[in-house]
Amino acid sequence: MKIYQHKIVKLEDIEQLDISFVPDVFFLFASPTFPDTPEFLEKLSTKFKKSALIGCSTAGEIIGNQVLDSSIALTAVKFEKTKIKIVDVDFITNNKDSFKAGKEITEKLADENLRHIFVLSDGLIVNGAELVKGLHSNLDKSVSITGGLAGDGSDFQSTFVIYDGKVQSQKIVALGLYGSELKIGYASKGGWDTFGLERLVTKSENNVLYELDNQPALDLYKSYLGDKAKDLPGSGLLFPLSMRDDDNKIPVVRTILAIDEKEKSLTFAGNIPQGSYVRLMKANIDRIINGAEQSAQITKQGTKEEHQLAFLISCVGRRLVMKQLVEEEVEAVNEVLGKNIYTTGFYSYGEIAPFDKFSPCALHNQTMTITTFAE
Repeated sequence: MKIYQHKIVKLEDIEQLDISFVPDVFFLFASPTFPDTPEFLEKLSTKFKKSALIGCSTAGEIIGNQVLDSSIALTAVKFEKTKIKIVDVDFITNNKDSFKAGKEITEKLADENLRHIFVLSDGLIVNGAELVKGLHSNLDKSVSITGGLAGDGSDFQSTFVIYDGKVQSQKIVALGLYGSELKIGYASKGGWDTFGLERLVTKSENNVLYELDNQPALDLYKSYLGDKAKDLPGSGLLFPLSMRDDDNKIPVVRTILAIDEKEKSLTFAGNIPQGSYVRLMKANIDRIINGAEQSAQITKQGTKEEHQLAFLISCVGRRLVMKQLVEEEVEAVNEVLGKNIYTTGFYSYGEIAPFDKFSPCALHNQTMTITTFAE
């Protein structure tokens, strides 16, 4: 595997790219505030006509030990023994059905040699939990899935994916990797503390929560937040929910995307099933950084090969909590993975991965999710 990285902070940086090989694919994690993304993609596609482009918008770009804003984290990769295929799915033409969209992706990528799917999705309108279910619905259990939901800083207004050399909204893009020589590691860990009473979800529909213990969910949630309630939905990133149900014996974390004052409801990045139990969570910075380190340790244990490329997808909520300390979690991961690995990624609106190699793939929030490739 050949790898080249560059941080793009202005359009002219494309002239500085000094790549000695023809990449199979460019991974591009782009800030929504980088002003020239469409023009940059056009120039990159023209300069590297044989290379595919895949990526998405972010709530912060990761490259090496750095966490950036208003940039594009560029990673060019040439696989020596692995074949790739990139596909997209239009969410609107799938009747805004996240499960159906996930199923269509796996149908497009299906092949007996498929080893892994790396998926990047619109971060606002797609139900990540249903997307994962759709991906799994007709997929062999030997095929692993990781990825994330695109970000928009802390604004939650508009996200995009990168496909076919263009910025595209309301879409899902996926990279299929094929061949027995590819070794994959992955893990997802959080590190948040739970507090308060465990509450029963008494009324919900998919990812919209209406009632907890027969009380309006928004009113109850606001009572915990105190003064921070006036800053919703943004302040909700600091107080996610830990959720457990029969399908997830290990609790998963759910982050608020929107509130509805009229319905007294909360909308989350993934499903909150009726009959499940939730508890409020709050940040513990030391434990959050330790969670990132644990994720790296589990990833490293997953394969004996020397890792060559790592994707770090961490939640926007973690970044908002850690503020100027945010690079410490990236440094903790890199310290575990070692000096000889190329690291890239982004801060997201949702992370897609198993907890470890013995767990099913799921949508997570507030985690550090790591995927590594080696040939």
